[in-house]
Amino acid sequence: MPELPDVTVYVECLERRVVGVPLLKVRLRSPFVLRSVTPPVTAVEHQEVRSISRLGKRIVITCDNDISLVLHLMIAGRLRWRPAGASIPKRRGLAAFDFPEATVLFTEEGTKKKASLHVADARGLREHDRGGLEVLDATVDQFRKALTSENHTVQRALTDPRLFSGLGNAYSDEILHAARLSPMKWTSRLNESEIDCLFAATRATLTEWIQRLRHDVGNGFPEKVTAFRADMAVHGRYGEPCPACQSPVQRIVYSSNEANYCPRCQTDGKLLADRSLSRLLKDDWPRSLDELEALTTSRRE
Repeated sequence: MPELPDVTVYVECLERRVVGVPLLKVRLRSPFVLRSVTPPVTAVEHQEVRSISRLGKRIVITCDNDISLVLHLMIAGRLRWRPAGASIPKRRGLAAFDFPEATVLFTEEGTKKKASLHVADARGLREHDRGGLEVLDATVDQFRKALTSENHTVQRALTDPRLFSGLGNAYSDEILHAARLSPMKWTSRLNESEIDCLFAATRATLTEWIQRLRHDVGNGFPEKVTAFRADMAVHGRYGEPCPACQSPVQRIVYSSNEANYCPRCQTDGKLLADRSLSRLLKDDWPRSLDELEALTTSRRE
């Protein structure tokens, strides 16, 4: 799912191209992508785009009449910058936004059509705001207050849109690795030093990735938006060496999510229990990285 850095770069690229430009027409291919009834989608047609903004993981296109298009890309939604009048792809196309000089295609890979489009007035737009803290605009005290307002595992807290804006599994993995914190540590058990470190790691990680993505896109438009990047430290790198200590990256799967971490850097060498595998293996479940390495070596022999 595109998160804060990816959505920020989408917003910046759209800003440079369509602010001050009339949105001529919205074409819908999928009848399910539009999730609102009023105002009608035609309310934005032939209106000049006043601003492009990010609201959590959503992209908001606001026109001069105070009507906004709210795009939630979810897991597989993407935007494509194409020549004016470009046709909507049959299999993965959801909608098209036509401007005088170009068309923005809204597409989605896969069969689970979760990406969405809402049309909202100023009051309706506020309903899409989950209230999470914008970490790059926050102080450490504001961060601490949000983080400890409820008792969750630290990764769940970071990815809760009511607490923090725009974060998901990918960048929370990277943030926690940078902070050298276990994703399963309870927020109520974090000390002041750990919270300060987490705040610094969150800001540094998000800033670094925004800059990287800006550099990759250059003067173009984002075409390879993905949650899995080769130069990430732990996210999507299960079994590969941690760039800091060379230990194999581990993961735990819970519900429909997963957390990737380095046991040497983040959990003092302990392996976090994966609910499904640890229940299956029971006493054979390795409790530490050393046990895992010994088990792997014995199987090879």
